[in-house]
Amino acid sequence: MKWWKQSTFYEIYMPSFKDGNGDGIGDFVGITSKLDYLKELGIDGLWLTPFYPSPKVDNGYDISDYYGIDPDYGTMADFETFIQEAHQRGIKVIADLVLNHTSSEHLWFQESKSSKEHPKRDWYIWRDEPNNWESFFGGPAWEYDARTNQYYYHAFAKEQVDLNWANPEVKHAMFDVMKFWLEKGVDGFRLDVINFLKVNDSFQDNPYDEEQIHLYDKDQEGVLTVIEEIAEFVHQYPDKFLVGEVGSEDLNILKQYSGLNKLDVVFNFNIGSIGEFDADKLFLQLVETEQTYDSSQIPTLFFSSHDMSRYISRFGADEDRAKLIASLMLTAKGVPFIYFGDEIGMRDWITDDLSKMKDVQGIMGYTLALQAGKSHEEALVVANEKSRDKSRTPMQWNSHSNAGFSEGLPWIAVPKDADKVTVENQISDPESMLSFYKKLLKLRKEHSSLQCGDYKFLRNEDGMIYFVRTDSFENILVVLNFTDQPKTLEVAADMKLLLSTKRTTLDGENVIRILANEAMILKGEIGNGLVKER
Repeated sequence: MKWWKQSTFYEIYMPSFKDGNGDGIGDFVGITSKLDYLKELGIDGLWLTPFYPSPKVDNGYDISDYYGIDPDYGTMADFETFIQEAHQRGIKVIADLVLNHTSSEHLWFQESKSSKEHPKRDWYIWRDEPNNWESFFGGPAWEYDARTNQYYYHAFAKEQVDLNWANPEVKHAMFDVMKFWLEKGVDGFRLDVINFLKVNDSFQDNPYDEEQIHLYDKDQEGVLTVIEEIAEFVHQYPDKFLVGEVGSEDLNILKQYSGLNKLDVVFNFNIGSIGEFDADKLFLQLVETEQTYDSSQIPTLFFSSHDMSRYISRFGADEDRAKLIASLMLTAKGVPFIYFGDEIGMRDWITDDLSKMKDVQGIMGYTLALQAGKSHEEALVVANEKSRDKSRTPMQWNSHSNAGFSEGLPWIAVPKDADKVTVENQISDPESMLSFYKKLLKLRKEHSSLQCGDYKFLRNEDGMIYFVRTDSFENILVVLNFTDQPKTLEVAADMKLLLSTKRTTLDGENVIRILANEAMILKGEIGNGLVKER
């Protein structure tokens, strides 16, 4: 069986995890120093956000050199030591890679814009006149270049210039990049905005329905062929893993990108980006994913990332709810991704000072809100809503200066109440979020059906989601009460409680009482009905 099907991944936002040299920015020396913490937590793989040289207009997703390590994160030797140390602990590493665009400071683009006759002119997308396409960060997606009197295309910030994947030279260059890092020892890639690799070469205007519908600038004809070529190339190397960020919540689009001869998995934003603590909405997405995906496709399970609000804040800043969601993420069918700090319940950071905001998306949101006539206070609200800084603050290791993240001034603000939620405060507390995550991850490792089992059934009754994962060895029943009221469930005899968010034993009866916002994980014998039909 492929290793990643049994794995739990942990996303590290590079600048914010651990600073090893005191400059206020997380780095490879810092991450290496915390590998024992990650091993003890119980994760199997790490996803690192971009660590390549970059002017950081979009915090590393604007790469200026695909073959180096950004000095903020250390040296190539630091990277090589980190890979070696991670592998010695049985931890795999996947690297974030941006194939869609480069930084405007990349040598390729500098050459491309130097002259219309330059051999690399066609490595990017140039036009005499712009169409109406809008950037996904807001504003027009075309930037005028006075030197050559043409416009270049950027799906995101103007400093993130889209490569022309219709040019075979671009594909070959990017395959060389993947080859370099695979031979450096990475275990695969997380491919950023991978469904944007192709645009429609007719360059028709996009339609509008209140907001622009991105009909011609993503998910275009030919992109799946490129995906298959990338998958074939990477999978020539043994035991490599490919996860794609597909910018969509539409399952019918998501399913096109993964499975046989394509990406191993894609991020399921239809599940992960749910905005409310709502059993019905969540259950609907779980069921639709199960019905839409074929036997070669496996969903992903995540509820936070560097691009979105932390789920504990999104769902009411309640630890019981957070443990419930963690239970779902680590027991339901799919490959789970934990975002750094979620294991201790770190909260979103909201700023009242625009000068402290780092994220280009938030700053752009503020500017556009002012242009639309909003006041400073109203625009600041918009900025915080759009800003991704909220989940990018430093890891809260202890109650010392800067939450133990750095001896220097951190690159982004440390929340004022950071000392209330730290690894140090939770590591010895058996009731803490951190202890619960450890128990969950240990349980997942011990039970094969929680890693790769199918659903025997998946149900939702009055705000209580419950399901059975089964394989040839065991049945595991997971019960999740999303309501503020106790619920009851009639089960078969001889059930064994493996883990609960609120108790340690069952009362031995066939009817179990599930407390408000409680998660329960139970085991029954093969052939046991587990749950009585009603």
